[in-house]
Amino acid sequence: MARLWGKKELYPEQRTGNSGHFYIDRDGSTEQWVPLNRVAHHVRNLNQHTVGIELVNSGRYPDWFHSDQQLMTEAYPDQQISALIDLLNQLTALLPNLKTICGHEELDTDMVSAENNADIMIRRKLDPGVLFPWAIVMDQIPLKKQINKIL
Repeated sequence: MARLWGKKELYPEQRTGNSGHFYIDRDGSTEQWVPLNRVAHHVRNLNQHTVGIELVNSGRYPDWFHSDQQLMTEAYPDQQISALIDLLNQLTALLPNLKTICGHEELDTDMVSAENNADIMIRRKLDPGVLFPWAIVMDQIPLKKQINKIL
């Protein structure tokens, strides 16, 4: 499904859709969908200054914006986290200006109306969520955790 959304043309003038530079599946297989010298549309208003890495996870699927589906309940498999760590170490060697890391939930803090009740406001992005093993990842990469939204 990630590939379908990534290929869906949402920005006709650029012939692109929602995309990340890299996608890491649950089994650790990693694909690069967008070259690093191009912008990937993975987080609102910050695409030009970021490298997008998407981790395959059901998250809130299929009811992303339903007020009763706001928990991230799928754990990230060890193979997926190992592949992420490998990729991050490769990227820091390749991109010397890469210094920080953060999740979508820290970059896109917009609130939207719940699809089942417009009076209930929910977070637009929650990933990677509470089940993401930040301590394990941060212990094995040279990047620092970005706390505040990148400006």
